Amino acid sequence: MTTPIVDFVRRYAEKKGVRFHMPGHKGKPYLGCEHLDITEIKGADVLYDAAGIIDESEQNATALFGSAHTFYSTEGATLAIKAMLATVAMQLPRGERLHVLAARNAHKAFLYGAALLDAKVTWLYPKDTAHLCACPLSREEVANAIRSCAEKPHAVYLTSPDYLGNVADIAAIAAVCDGFGVPLLVDNAHGAYLNFLSPSRHPIALGATMCADSAHKTLSVLTGGAYLHVARKAPEAYLKSAREALSLFASTSPSYLILQSLDLCNAVLADGYAAALAETAARVAGVRAVLLAHGYRVLEGEPLKIVIEAAKSGYTGEALADILRENGIEPEFADKEFLVLMCTEGNGEADLLHLCTVLCSVPLRAALPQTQPPIIRPTTGLSIREAMLSPAELVSLENAAGRICAAPTVSCPPAVPIAVAGEYIDESVIALLRHYGVDRIKVIKE
Repeated sequence: MTTPIVDFVRRYAEKKGVRFHMPGHKGKPYLGCEHLDITEIKGADVLYDAAGIIDESEQNATALFGSAHTFYSTEGATLAIKAMLATVAMQLPRGERLHVLAARNAHKAFLYGAALLDAKVTWLYPKDTAHLCACPLSREEVANAIRSCAEKPHAVYLTSPDYLGNVADIAAIAAVCDGFGVPLLVDNAHGAYLNFLSPSRHPIALGATMCADSAHKTLSVLTGGAYLHVARKAPEAYLKSAREALSLFASTSPSYLILQSLDLCNAVLADGYAAALAETAARVAGVRAVLLAHGYRVLEGEPLKIVIEAAKSGYTGEALADILRENGIEPEFADKEFLVLMCTEGNGEADLLHLCTVLCSVPLRAALPQTQPPIIRPTTGLSIREAMLSPAELVSLENAAGRICAAPTVSCPPAVPIAVAGEYIDESVIALLRHYGVDRIKVIKE
């Protein structure tokens, strides 16, 4: 598969010409990669008006993912998520406010997009969930939620896979959304690789209208590289609007280092990646089996994630993470309940063997008592936009009761808000904030 962006930049670098253009390093090796770091010079195309080498590269990605078009982002899935929302909003009659039905475990990037677009968000809650990051929804729950809306929502928004590796039944939920004439948008940040399983488990292949992938999370792409996929079934107007929506929120100086990694990834994906992925998935499944045999509670879910319910083994996730770090292993995420490990084909057999050896050297203990408060359903006092743009102050939890949240107070990872901007903070919210180690929160000034 061609790599037009990589080829152009390498040819330009090899000329060793004088650079009277941005960036300011002028190709000099402060870090060592500067000779490949350029701006939108002649021949380099323009990311948000692509008609040359970037367009050719995006067409390669489009063919690989089977979309109507796959757009590049050099600002992560955060940009792609905002652009998905804006793409839908651009189709609405003038003055009509975007209304989205969204699973409650949405990343805070979704909230920032909702604030910028002044979208109304109706939260979807599952019947039962044990963690902030999980929001398992059935097709029936989504259908009932759409029916219960006084006016038909403009989109349904899901996060799948979530941080704990749970994968929604996208095909069934997409069929429900199609029946109501509502587009399904998916935050697939953790699942770019799903398209290369056999059969594909990617949201676009399963019927989503649009989805955002963080290419850098599971593919061989530099941090910040991402995709916005528009499905073939999407309205034709989405294709024009998506590029404009990306431009609306993006920097006018995209990283050509990230663009080159997205471009080169196409060649990697086209050349034996599916076989390497299948081999890696089999190895990861083998690790899960060994850990289960040792006595760990390992969750089922997406094939490249190992999620251990640490509390069931007598440890917090943080304690297991510290043991791993002492042995030269850095996990993706840990909290009181869970330890999360993300694998790719970049983790060879030696990595997985080392992981197994360390975890299986840990003597398991009696399960820790359940300490997590139930997931709450706060009441809303202001819109997300109004709350985020209002004068605010940072207060201790002791002084937060009865106040309105002004910003999502949560770190990244997992970046799933406990209290959403505009919601009242009551004792149940405070208990959950304390559980996750939050001691101060931003609230609207009185």
